[in-house]
Amino acid sequence: MNSRTQLDTDEATRRRMSRQRSRNTAVEVDLRRALHRMGLRYRIHRRPLPGVRREADIVFGPTKVAVFVDGCFWHGCPQHATWPKSNDQFWREKIEGNQRRDRDTDRRLRQAGWTPVRIWEHEDPTEAAEHIQGTVMARRTTNSEPSETTVSASD
Repeated sequence: MNSRTQLDTDEATRRRMSRQRSRNTAVEVDLRRALHRMGLRYRIHRRPLPGVRREADIVFGPTKVAVFVDGCFWHGCPQHATWPKSNDQFWREKIEGNQRRDRDTDRRLRQAGWTPVRIWEHEDPTEAAEHIQGTVMARRTTNSEPSETTVSASD
């Protein structure tokens, strides 16, 4: 199946899915507020790498830290992801494709000297912000290279 395949869904499902926000979700806003209260300043919804059509939710440009807030359903959270019973093949391909793209994005960012940070939507915003603050501060003081693995607040 490719992205042009029509889903076999009823009208109510189609309306509900079309209203899903991809930007400025409540989780993102809560995280940004927590970061702002900590005195951190950042850009939102930016492409950290020129020529790569991948947008980070929060970007700390000078320290090269890119934060992604991943939805449990859309990115296949190991704790909360569910596989839909309807259109199961389509959704499996979609979610697994998102996971492959996320890994590729992280790899590209690390190769370019960035540290990718992935936050799951279910994580506590204050704890996630503290983790991000630690990552940003470490990059500020040492101007270090990114870690080999993607940083996640739940690690």
